[in-house]
Amino acid sequence: MAEYNHVVEKDGEVNLDKVSDTISKMDSGKKEQILQNFTEFKTYLGKRIELAETIGLNEEHLARIAEKVAGYLANHEEPRNSEEKLLQELWKVGTQEEQHKLAHLLVKLAQSRD
Repeated sequence: MAEYNHVVEKDGEVNLDKVSDTISKMDSGKKEQILQNFTEFKTYLGKRIELAETIGLNEEHLARIAEKVAGYLANHEEPRNSEEKLLQELWKVGTQEEQHKLAHLLVKLAQSRD
């Protein structure tokens, strides 16, 4: 997967500075497809989390990546549905600590198969 090659270094370390760059380079059609529907968004995140777990990333690593992704989306993408709008508003009013907790919750939400 391309995200693995860009965000996770060969030694397995996560390079959080590359998260925004990786998202901004994503094909616009693919990004639109993912963000258009919240279920699709959640499924996409869930698959990326599964990949990250297979290469040994723990919950804290996942939350830190989710924090970067959420920050990028909140600042660079318009919400495409009510769920994304709510997440964006929560993100923007939260403190850094609250955003980190929300990132943990987003990871858990994406891991759930409901």
